Formats: sequence, C-alpha cells, structure tokens
Amino acid sequence: MARAQLKDRRAQGPAPRVMQLARGLAVLLCPLLLAGCMLISGEQTTIDLQAGGGNVLTTFVSAEGSEERTLDIGAPGAEVQVIAVVEVDSGDLELSVLEPDGALAFGLSARPATQVTRSGAVSADAEGRVRYRIRAQGARDGSFQLFVQP
Repeated sequence: MARAQLKDRRAQGPAPRVMQLARGLAVLLCPLLLAGCMLISGEQTTIDLQAGGGNVLTTFVSAEGSEERTLDIGAPGAEVQVIAVVEVDSGDLELSVLEPDGALAFGLSARPATQVTRSGAVSADAEGRVRYRIRAQGARDGSFQLFVQP
C-alpha cells in the first residue's frame, strides 16, 4: 500500500511542491506589498487653507501602517514654518515632515495620553505642497495636526 501511495505522489509530479512554494512566496511578499499602505478606521480630516499656509487636522479611532501625504499650500518653493502636533491614547504614532527631496525636516512621536508638539522651517515643493509621512502601529484614539504659516 505504501508503494501505491508513493507511486501516486510521483504521478502527480511537482505541482503540489510548486503550489507550496507559491503559497510561501505569497506570505513573504504580502508585507512588502502592504508596506506603503495605511489602514485608518474612524478617520475624520479637516483642512483649512489660507494664502501660503493652512491647517490640517486628522482624528481616528485606530490606525496601522504608513503613508505619505501632502498639504497643498499653493506657494511653490516657499519656505514655511510648520507646527506639528500628535496625540494617541495607546500604540505608536509618528509624524515626519519632509523636504521636497524626501529628506527629513523634522519628526515627532506620540506618547500615550500625551500631546507632543514640534516645529521647524520646511520648503514647499515645486507644486506648492508640504509633504509629511504618518506611521502608526497599533495606534488607538489619536490625532495629528499640521499648522503651516508663511
């Protein structure tokens, strides 16, 4: 009986092994494909734009992942003052304000139940946008806000 089972397996060829390999690769590649994704539940965003500046406030119930976002201030290449504020009840929440070339201008990390604020000078890109990156890991009941002034 064992010989019959072995013969059946040989008759099937490499298909089961190929399928196992394909499943294994899918499991390994999935995190890479989702690396630039952010899942936010209960997100509410308010944007108030003014000449050469503005304000964006986002609150959420839970967040996971990372994402780059922009705030269009309509002033290409302008140097602006950015005040960033982050807050989270639990988990990790980081906000990084970026220069037009992607270099870090400044960053801040939220501490549970504490509001963290930081400011600095940043240049808008050629399209008049200020870029920032959000990274969250198990973040619950949080918010992030950017004030941009000429």
